[in-house]
Amino acid sequence: MRNGSHHARFQTIPHDQASKKAAIHVGNALTGHAALLVHNGDPFLDPTAVGAIGDKLLPADEKEVARFLVRVEIPARWIRVNLSLAENLLAKIDHAARELGMSRSGYFAEAARRMMGRG
Repeated sequence: MRNGSHHARFQTIPHDQASKKAAIHVGNALTGHAALLVHNGDPFLDPTAVGAIGDKLLPADEKEVARFLVRVEIPARWIRVNLSLAENLLAKIDHAARELGMSRSGYFAEAARRMMGRG
């Protein structure tokens, strides 16, 4: 985040399918960030019109070569749920979540998004 904005930079220009995958990954990352803002009760930034973004987000030695919009899903609020799982499965889930630097809830949410075709 720079100057209160959300953006992504790539060292190389993604082509064809790679650019679509990059947009999906950026959208997923921003959706995750939005979910954390909601969870923590933090405020959202006001949106900036695309034409008003300009080059102010770039370091002086970089040149913009492409810009694309991504979908960001903003949850209304977090809800506590109870699940019943096999103990050994839960242990594997907890281990996988720790390896990815995620909470158990975050891991389940990401898995659900992927199963629904949004990730």
